[in-house]
Formats: sequence, structure tokens, C-alpha cells
Amino acid sequence: MGGGGQLNDSGKVSNGQAGGVYTWEEVQSHNSRNDQWVVIDRKVYNVTQWAKRHPGGFRVLSHYAGEDATEAFAAFHINQKFVQKFMKPLLLGELAPTEPSHDRNKNAAVMRDFHALRTDAEKQGLFRTKPLFFFLHLGHIILLEAVAWLMLCYWGTSWTLTLLCSIMLSTAQSQAGWLQHDFGHLSVFKTSRWNHLMHHFVIGHLKGASASWWNHRHFQHHAKPNVYLKDPDINMVNVFVVGNVQPVEASSTEMIFNIHYDLVSVIFKLLLTLTLHVSFTVRHKKDQNWPYNYQHQYFFFVGPPLLIPIFFHFQIIKTMISRRYYVDIIWFLSFYIRYFYCYTPLYGPFGAMALLLFVRFLESHWFVWVTQMSHLPMEIDYEKHRDWLTMQLQSTCNIEQSFFNDWFSGHLNFQIEHHLFPTMPRHSYHLVAPQVHALCEKHGIPYQTKTLWQGFADVVTSLKSSGQLWLDAYLYK
Repeated sequence: MGGGGQLNDSGKVSNGQAGGVYTWEEVQSHNSRNDQWVVIDRKVYNVTQWAKRHPGGFRVLSHYAGEDATEAFAAFHINQKFVQKFMKPLLLGELAPTEPSHDRNKNAAVMRDFHALRTDAEKQGLFRTKPLFFFLHLGHIILLEAVAWLMLCYWGTSWTLTLLCSIMLSTAQSQAGWLQHDFGHLSVFKTSRWNHLMHHFVIGHLKGASASWWNHRHFQHHAKPNVYLKDPDINMVNVFVVGNVQPVEASSTEMIFNIHYDLVSVIFKLLLTLTLHVSFTVRHKKDQNWPYNYQHQYFFFVGPPLLIPIFFHFQIIKTMISRRYYVDIIWFLSFYIRYFYCYTPLYGPFGAMALLLFVRFLESHWFVWVTQMSHLPMEIDYEKHRDWLTMQLQSTCNIEQSFFNDWFSGHLNFQIEHHLFPTMPRHSYHLVAPQVHALCEKHGIPYQTKTLWQGFADVVTSLKSSGQLWLDAYLYK
């Protein structure tokens, strides 16, 4: 627990206690793993011990330690009054009257206007769910899976039907991925309990993954998107370097990242060596990193094909076992029991496993391209302590709206609106988008929208650019 201090009547600093008054300088000093304070609506909380019990994971709170977390708190919680009962024991006091409500580089005018926009969106009913939308979405997933299995039962397991079944199952898996994303963000039901239950069902029973693993990883991404050391989605330095800063640092002998070559990295390296026969023309005695200048080429072999079937799968199993997520393990096993019960009589155990790996292979391509096109080409840098709107817009872009794009991406073509309002039902994104765009224009914040194909192309272009930066720094630093 952080001891801290407060300003007493004489203006001196004394030990922190409930009812204290604090300065931003003092709050910012409590930002270590074993001493974490946050500010929400000018109230100062010590979350050091609570972080271990936080439903979104302890790292989300640690990313905001010593900072104002008001906007993030509003974005992630659907029932703030309910959460308040857990926060009361953590309350230390409040900011001194002379202290501003925001810290560091945050723009007060932007924060005020964004708060007004969120309030208007709530009044317009944009946070209210249309149950039929999600019921039909779940229905079409179950229908795809049922038809794929019945087709094989009645017409056999020819190569043509097996390929068609694989496409149908990978489509169902991808769409289930978008649906579990909705439940995981608490954007379907009014209560967290039902959202969590359905999240376990969809991600666990329908997809064979872990809800807790997803929560702890994904909320970090939303809290600090494209921020080095805080967003796990850009911590890929074992295989890729991204942005403009990481490539230069990866070229140095004294790297700030804790690089370790685990099993997944070894698999990647073996696959790259065996399939591409890449010549390590820039290898030097001082370093034996990946040939990142080729990353825009080997991305097609180790990124989309392997993220879900190898990296995520290995990480999910390791996390569930090491952290003893027993409920997740039960849901996880229920998927595989159901799958092998249905497909082993048709293909045998090895054939059923091969079919599942191929489905994961197809699904992984779908997932990688959709998720990376809105973030990878955007700004990637260290923490800059920006306000919520600015931070999300600098790291996120949209893809043009169409019926296909909406369905194909699970409405994550409205990535900007999703990041600004993660608990908003996705069927409302297109309604709030013009208001967000207008607010961005008012404050001179770039609001980017691309075509689907441009989004795909920019993923490769950004990897090529970062790889070239690494090569230049490696050879000439």
C-alpha cells in the first residue's frame, strides 16, 4: 500500500489517509507495481491490493497508476454506481482545489466536449441494445455449424464437401469471435453477470478459448492502444518490429525489451528457415535478431496462418493452467468434447484434428487482417499521457461502411467508435460516427477512413517501412 502524503492546513505534507488532499505531483509518484494510485473524478484511490482482484486484470490498473483514469473508467464500466461500492474502501481523498482535473498532456477542452458527446449518446439511446440483432447473430453461427456437420453426415466426406465444411466452420468461428467480443465488452446485456456468462459460452464452448485470458489481454489493448510496453498486441519484437521507434531500438545491442525465445519463437524461427530459406545477410557478431527487413514478406507465412492455431492456442492453454482458470478450462474442454464427438466418427481422431487445424488456419487469416488493418499502420509509440479521444484517434482508423464490411469485420470497421465507446452495442456505431467525426474536426484531430483493400495494403506497407527503418539503424547506427 502506498503511504503517500496530503496537504494539511499549514501546507505541509503528511502521511496519506482517508479524507486527504493531494497534488498531482504526489499522485504521479505512486506508479510502481507495489504502489498504485489512480484519480477518478478528482478522487484519489489506492488500488494496489485491489489490482489483483480487478476483473479486467491487474495490468490495466498498473497502466494507469499515477494518472487520471476518469475517462477510461467511464469507458469500461456499464454500471458505475455498482462499481462504486468496491471503490469506497480504496478512497484516500481528493485532489487539492488548486489542482486541475486533468494531468499532464491532456486537453481540457477535448475532454469536456467528449464527455458532452458521451452524455448525448446516452440520451439518444445509443447504448441500448437491440436483443434481436445479437440473437440473429448467434443463430447464424449455430446454423452454419449445424449445416456443416449435417452436410457431411448425409452426403459424405469427399474433398469438395470437406473444403466446403471447412469454409463454413471457419466462418462460424470468425463470427463467434466477433460475438464473444461483444459479450466481453459488456455491450449486450444490462448486467455484467449475463454478459460474462454468455462470454464464457461463446468463447469457451463455441470457440474453445479462455474468457479470462481474453479479458486480461484485450482490455490492456483498449486502455493503452499502440503504446509500447502497455499494449500486448504490439509486443511482437521476437518476430516483428512495428512503428517508427521500436525498429531503431531493436537494432541496438542494449535492447530495452525483455526478449526471450520461448517455444513459440522457436517454432516461428524453424518455419521461417525451412520455408523461406531467408539469407541472414545482415547478421553480425553483436546481434542475431530476425531479419526484420524481410518482415513484410514472411508476415504472410508466420502472421495470418499461425497466430490463432499456434501462438494464441499455446498462450491460452499456458495461461489457463498457470493461473488456474478452472471455469475457463471446463468451457474450453466442452468445445473439444463436442467437436470430437461430432467429427471423429466421420474422419477418425487424426482426420478430425487435421480438419480443426485447417479451420483455425483459415480463421486466423480472417482475424489477423481485420484486427491489424485499423491499428498497425497508425502511430505506435511510448506513453504520451493524452486524453482519451486523442489517444484513441492517433492509434485507430476506420474502414468504409457497407453491409459486407460490417458483417465481415463484426462492425470493427468502426474501430474508432468502438475504441471510444467499448460498451456501446455495435449496431449503434454508424449512428455515433458522424458526431465523433464532427468533434474531431472541431479540435483538429485526424479522423481516418479507408477502403477495405487499402486497409489490407497498409498492413504490409507499414511492416515494410518499419523493417527498412530497422535495417538502416542496424547497418549505420
